Amino acid sequence: MDIKNKKILVTGGAGFIGSNLIDKIIKDNKIIVLDDFSIGSEKNLKLSKKSGNLKIIKGDIVNLPTVKNAMSGIDIVFHLAALGVRKSINNPFSVHQVNALGTLNLLFEARKNSVERFIHISSSEVYGSANYVPMDENHPLNPETIYGASKLAGEMYALSYFRTYDLLTMVIRPFNTYGPRSHFEGSYGEVIPRFVIRAMNDLPPIIFGNGLQTRDFTYIEDTVSGILSAAKRDNLVGDVVNIAFGKERSIKEVAQIVLKKLAKNNLKIIYQDARPGDVKRHFADTKKAKRLLGFRAKTSLEKGIEKYIDWLKTEKIDVKKALMEINERNW
Repeated sequence: MDIKNKKILVTGGAGFIGSNLIDKIIKDNKIIVLDDFSIGSEKNLKLSKKSGNLKIIKGDIVNLPTVKNAMSGIDIVFHLAALGVRKSINNPFSVHQVNALGTLNLLFEARKNSVERFIHISSSEVYGSANYVPMDENHPLNPETIYGASKLAGEMYALSYFRTYDLLTMVIRPFNTYGPRSHFEGSYGEVIPRFVIRAMNDLPPIIFGNGLQTRDFTYIEDTVSGILSAAKRDNLVGDVVNIAFGKERSIKEVAQIVLKKLAKNNLKIIYQDARPGDVKRHFADTKKAKRLLGFRAKTSLEKGIEKYIDWLKTEKIDVKKALMEINERNW
């Protein structure tokens, strides 16, 4: 499928991944963003707004009439709207509503509107901690959190709509994306932005647990490239694919890289009790993405962190103000 001259719905389009995705497709397509702005920001869409090809609908995917309105005339859906892993620890019902019921609402209306393709952006959290590595798409699905379980429910709904109704759906599982526009604030704050903002304020990184837990960190440009490569492929319809760098790095190692890049090696890492439901190990097998999509992530963790720091400086992000938005324990 060629993603040109299409009317595209991007749920969660004002968020981190959604807005970066839109930047890549806005020139050749009409984009409808459906977002309740509980997490995302219109500031993330400032570049896309200049194109004249963007329409924003402020609304909740849990509300079926809102979804019905947004879905009218849509050719392609990129579904990224979700409530996150830390939110799910104390707000399981709201996370279920958005991630599971919201996905079902979108699929229901997509089928009614004969949408050409529905790309469900899931999460590596559906796997839970690794039983074996690298983790391929057939790895057991044992989510640790309500977030992971709700994202898995969304996956199952998407794939069942393909099997039952022939709606052309696919599932993409990104692993720990980071980079420009990633969240540092509140319960949505991610580890790399939090480490960077604290270090830029001469405060040490805080690690929950022993720091030996691993993730497969993937720079935003690579994640978006993988999503778009998958979305274009007919051979991925009704299927699932990992999008990741394909290398595990410990949280302690991430903190050390951040401190080195900012010349803050004098700061000593603080260790606190582990977060509930924290997966111990993630390391993606990316062979399927390479075979079916020709996809290979290009940006190393060291280079990606450097680029993220440069972006903060170029955008003149007020790091003192940003620090005030970071909760030490964000769940």
